Amino acid sequence: MRPFRARRTTAAVGSAALAATMLLTACSSGTAGSKDNAGGDGKVTLTIDLFGTFGFKETGLYDEYMAAHPNITIKQTDTQDEGQYWQALQTKLAGGGGLADIQGLEVGRIASVVQKQADKFADLKTLGLGGVNDDLVPWKGAAVRTADGKVLGAGTDIGPEAICFRTDLFKAAGLPTDRTELAAKWSSWDGYLALGKQYVTKAAGGSAPEGNKWTDSAAGMFTAEVGQEKVRYADESGKPVYDKSPAVQTAWANSTKLVADGLSAKLPQWTPEWNKAFSTGKFATLSCPAWMIGYIKGQAGEAFAGKWDIAAGPGKTGNWGGSYLAIPRSSKHQKEAAELIKWLNAKEQQAKLFTKQGSFPSSTGAQAAIKTVKDPYFNNAPIGEIFSESAANMPAQVLGTDDGVIGKAFTDALGEVERTGTAPATAWQHALDNIKKASGN
Repeated sequence: MRPFRARRTTAAVGSAALAATMLLTACSSGTAGSKDNAGGDGKVTLTIDLFGTFGFKETGLYDEYMAAHPNITIKQTDTQDEGQYWQALQTKLAGGGGLADIQGLEVGRIASVVQKQADKFADLKTLGLGGVNDDLVPWKGAAVRTADGKVLGAGTDIGPEAICFRTDLFKAAGLPTDRTELAAKWSSWDGYLALGKQYVTKAAGGSAPEGNKWTDSAAGMFTAEVGQEKVRYADESGKPVYDKSPAVQTAWANSTKLVADGLSAKLPQWTPEWNKAFSTGKFATLSCPAWMIGYIKGQAGEAFAGKWDIAAGPGKTGNWGGSYLAIPRSSKHQKEAAELIKWLNAKEQQAKLFTKQGSFPSSTGAQAAIKTVKDPYFNNAPIGEIFSESAANMPAQVLGTDDGVIGKAFTDALGEVERTGTAPATAWQHALDNIKKASGN
């Protein structure tokens, strides 16, 4: 899922909306002794609070589990924007109430949880899940293990990257649509920008929709590009290096060039305007981690099946997003929650999620099972092959405690460049100032 997805962090939300979301989540969690959870008939309601689209509900996994466990009822709440979700989660963790039995955690937050909030979550080893991450790519399980050996979460998906593109818009602009040819043309980010300049020139004189641009936003490109590097925001000792990181500086330069060349549709991700643009033709390409497949289908709908396709992206690698499931210590149903997590994260279910939803498995067993998967919605694109290659080349990224804060500050600053005309150097300084203000580093 997901998506640093909102999934990943860019939509601004009013205080009233946030308060309403928190109230709804708190009321639905049932952890304060609701009738659903406190019955003496052996029936248990498990609450799950997530962000973005994990796919459990959409692919029928909850229904499958409840059919096999008639004493269990699963109730999910979700928030599309991960930044809003994280803020609400922090409020609930501080207050000790309103938490669900299972909470989703984004990979960009996991170092903060492990180093600062380990006392808030159950050690899965004590619930029989000590080996829940054993089948995963090694870095996935290592990231959620504390210094004293506690296991605070179970890994779900990872986010290998590609490029999703609109074949109909490419044809209208006279560009090739063969995914192998395109992957060669944009084998680097320089190549991606160069083809984008060709596209907007040709689209302006062709039959592409008015206002059509190469991609949705500078934020999307920036997040995808920094996701290709091992060291981004912190070094291996945990020291923040975001202000002088070559990965960040290069991604910033490329993303601001994208804006200067008129290639960005300037759409803030995870907003209604962005969602609508999946079917209106406001952009022709999208930095596309695997979990974005399900999101595109949900926003564009069946009318656009076959108009979207997927090709390997620049460098044929990168990781954007990925998540964990954790159990707050306040949960009254930790045993049942652990059993559900174990089942949801088994390789069989991870393979189903990719086949039906596009969430790429962190389970190596599931990865082996999905390499030949194709997706009819995306012109029968060999998504198993494309994303497996990206995952195989994926660096084991260094995760810092403030990755979420830092990533949001930079993408927000790129939004300033796009939508208010702020000079890149000024926006860069705004990002640094906001990071220091939010994190103290």
